[in-house]
Amino acid sequence: MTRRSCAIPAVGVIAGVLLVAGFGLFVSQVFRNIMHNRLKKEIVLVEGSRVFESWKRPPPPVYMEFFFFNITNVDEFLAGAKPEVKQIGPYTYREYRYKDNVSMVADGLKVSAYNTKSFVFLREKSVGDPDVDNITTVNIPAWAVMNKLKDSFWKASLLSMWMNSAKIGLFTTRTVDELLWGYEDPLLLRVSSSNPEVETVFGLMYKKNGSNDGEFVYHTGQQNYLDYGRVETWKGQSKLTFWTSDQSNSINGSDGSAFHPLLTKDERIYIFTPDLCRSIYMEFEKDVEVKGIPAYRFTPPRSVLASKKENPANEGFCVSPQECLGTGLLKVSPCRKGAPIVASFPHFHLAEDRYASAIGGMSPQREHHQTFLDLNPTTGVIVRANKRAQVNVLLSRVSGFPKTRDLNETVFPVMFLNESVVIDDVSVARLQKLLLIAALVSNFPLIIVGLGAIMLAVLIVLLIRDRKKKNEVKRIAFTKPLYATSNEDDTSYSPVSAKEKEDPQNGTYIGLTPKADPQD
Repeated sequence: MTRRSCAIPAVGVIAGVLLVAGFGLFVSQVFRNIMHNRLKKEIVLVEGSRVFESWKRPPPPVYMEFFFFNITNVDEFLAGAKPEVKQIGPYTYREYRYKDNVSMVADGLKVSAYNTKSFVFLREKSVGDPDVDNITTVNIPAWAVMNKLKDSFWKASLLSMWMNSAKIGLFTTRTVDELLWGYEDPLLLRVSSSNPEVETVFGLMYKKNGSNDGEFVYHTGQQNYLDYGRVETWKGQSKLTFWTSDQSNSINGSDGSAFHPLLTKDERIYIFTPDLCRSIYMEFEKDVEVKGIPAYRFTPPRSVLASKKENPANEGFCVSPQECLGTGLLKVSPCRKGAPIVASFPHFHLAEDRYASAIGGMSPQREHHQTFLDLNPTTGVIVRANKRAQVNVLLSRVSGFPKTRDLNETVFPVMFLNESVVIDDVSVARLQKLLLIAALVSNFPLIIVGLGAIMLAVLIVLLIRDRKKKNEVKRIAFTKPLYATSNEDDTSYSPVSAKEKEDPQNGTYIGLTPKADPQD
């Protein structure tokens, strides 16, 4: 058997084995499961894991932008007219965040930490100087005290007279820096003289620079990868006490800094945020790509802040049956010391139209006012995110305060923030390397199938060439050569000698001699 004839069956056997093995491994998902199990073991919140250090100190830069609404017709609004506001911003700060006092608890199955944040102003990314630029907006301390005393007509009347004598109005003009980081308020200073527990300084971000929101305890994800980064307790409590139902008081999901690997498009992403004093959820919107990294975009649907009529599950977020706001709003006064603070998305995005139409200058746009998370589905890593929220104050007539008698109930916008992050290039390189390894391991059966297909193609080529060669041999065997005719015509057979002809031992010898010329 020739070498070529041995090669054909050998190539055929190899091609068959590769194809059968490749398809078998692909259908059984053996390598894919191996890779997924590896990811589940690697992406855990324990010392030495791939993600622990980046979880404690996230490398991508985070930026916090503040936009203020400056009211331009205070007197007309107090007389019953529609308020007109102008958006001013952004005032941008670099946000530095890290986990502090990190320690393993529950035999290493959970980890406790404090989320510390600090802010540094970035003039080149801002519209002006926060120490100089003035904003005219709602006097939040005044409205907070007024709402506290509204059930006592005499106390409210006395406070109203004092506010008039001290020339403290329902609106105030302060610098951006004062509104954000705090200023000593004269009304709070007076109230604190009889109630020392009252804080005399007010600011929307007061005590939030270089501080934390309290102790968190997280699941490490070692027991179940779906629990990776999930909040177990906040400030020592596994449930909140602000709301009126167990479902509303539940602490669900992560704190927004970590998400479990192997995400699917049909799951809800839960996030607990102390700023809103509640957990919210997000749902898959679309596939996106950030710096070459594939990602799923998750966004909060309208149902998150829907009214109890649209979403009965939200009834527990009503402070009282009389204070149940419409879709798109959440009154957070229970965790803001009773202040009439209302949270929403910027420009009342996803809210009922009546809220945006009641304020001149509102223009909700999905592109600019949507909150979203872009997560790599394989690892759960955040590749891009924008957290957007608006602070509003609920204004209405308050008994005992004559200045409010002409007011229509209004959810007045004060400020909205945009907290954004995009994965840095160093993290991109590391993530791409990990995704490449995961793709190669998971798709190894397809590589085997590809090799089998190549060997099958080689087999087909060898068979075709072998077939052609056999056909050429047959043509040579059954076709008479033209040059042999003349030789046969010129050759005759004759005995060499008479003796040899008759030799019984040696037989008859024939000699080849040229034919004689017939004329000789």
